[in-house]
Amino acid sequence: MNIVEMKGITKRFPGIVANDRIHLEVKEGEIHALLGENGAGKSTLMNILFGLYQPDEGEIWIKGKPVHITGPNMAGELGIGMVHQHFMLVDPFTVTENIILGREPVKGGWIDRARAEREVREISDRYGLRVDPRARVRDISVGMQQRVEILKTLYRGADILIFDEPTAVLSPQEIQELMEIMNNLVKEGKTIIFITHKLKEIMQVCDTVTVIRRGKYIDRVKVEDTDENRLASMMVGREVSFAVEKEAAKPKETVLSIEDLHVTDSRGVGAVNGLDLEIRAGEIVGIAGVDGNGQTELLEAITGLRKVQKGRIQLNHSEITNRRPREITESGVGHIPEDRHRRGLVLDFSIGENMVLQTYYQAPFAKGINLQYDQIHRYAERLIQEFDVRTPDIHTPARALSGGNQQKGIIAREVDRDPDLLIAAQPTRGLDVGAIEFIHKRLVEQRDKGKAVLLMSLELDEVMKLSDRVAVIYEGKIAGWVNPQTATEEEVGLLMAGGKAGTEVKH
Repeated sequence: MNIVEMKGITKRFPGIVANDRIHLEVKEGEIHALLGENGAGKSTLMNILFGLYQPDEGEIWIKGKPVHITGPNMAGELGIGMVHQHFMLVDPFTVTENIILGREPVKGGWIDRARAEREVREISDRYGLRVDPRARVRDISVGMQQRVEILKTLYRGADILIFDEPTAVLSPQEIQELMEIMNNLVKEGKTIIFITHKLKEIMQVCDTVTVIRRGKYIDRVKVEDTDENRLASMMVGREVSFAVEKEAAKPKETVLSIEDLHVTDSRGVGAVNGLDLEIRAGEIVGIAGVDGNGQTELLEAITGLRKVQKGRIQLNHSEITNRRPREITESGVGHIPEDRHRRGLVLDFSIGENMVLQTYYQAPFAKGINLQYDQIHRYAERLIQEFDVRTPDIHTPARALSGGNQQKGIIAREVDRDPDLLIAAQPTRGLDVGAIEFIHKRLVEQRDKGKAVLLMSLELDEVMKLSDRVAVIYEGKIAGWVNPQTATEEEVGLLMAGGKAGTEVKH
């Protein structure tokens, strides 16, 4: 039986048709993937199902009956819950307070906290979520916050759960734990719609896939009858290469030199502890490591966003230790930041304005104190076309773009500045296979132009494919160097865990 049917759904926004007569059929008790590129219209379609948007055309049927979903409250009454990509939690509140918000159990005119905590713990244990009801949201990990969002939907009685890009901000271990949770939910009779563009995860956990491309329905297939290559072709509309095509590196002079670097984290605890690193022109050096081993603090120290306690950082043999971020940028450093919202974009600025965030005060974009908007617009239009940033126009606010297109805008800005050192932190986080292929080619192009590239990614597969050398970081130090052409993932994993690998190399 189809528990959800969306028939001929169309949704228009100014300058764009986000959904164009899309059909979706989801069977009860399955994990159904909604697959598409960044900006394909996946989240829009699910926001319609959850009542956040109203369709311009089409019908929605739930459990065999036509419905008109006027808002999230009505969606909740129909048993539909949504776990959003960007969590909707109140940081100072406890887990329980967030979950019961708006649905507080009352006893004698007061909130019955004991009952609430008991109910939250029971749901958590039943589905294997393992969440502490008394913990404050600000003190728990991103993966645990996601579990709180899942608990919120279950507490409200949802039996149809929509997961919007749930693995985009999770570590590999957290992703595996989420897959187990999803399987547990289905065993308990729930139905899951899984918005994603990650093909491995679909093959691992889903039963059926609906593919949409540029707002249009493409096909619906069973996972057992397909493979990653076919899904990628349907999603992008062409053959996609999963391999990174590149010739052997031809490294030249040293561009970045780091000696005995010590950096503390936001709590004042040592995060980088005596780290040495050297990157040469014409090579990609990858940093591999379990999240939280000093990667973020290292990149923030290089880019001037975090104070260095001890040690030195040199760019092209010139000292840049503890210099201001603008000075470091002007000295020849490009930075694709780990967190695109906090560090990469001004979300309320247009995508065109974001393209000149690093250079707006320079000619030809400025004349005295006046911005030259004709020059800014011309420049932004060129980058948007060259880097395939999907946006209605250059005046659209950055926050209105999909996460993947926001990322492509940042990469366009940083790569086009042609820096001597390009720092790429999680450059393909949240991107689909077509966009990943494009970004990988751009990073290799920078290398082949004689630039130095420092890649930090939690995707070990990405680090091994792209890098010419890999430095494994553990507890704020380089635990060892490996040759990605010859080392196995097991050997790298051993170094990441603080052990020693047999084929450790440095060249």
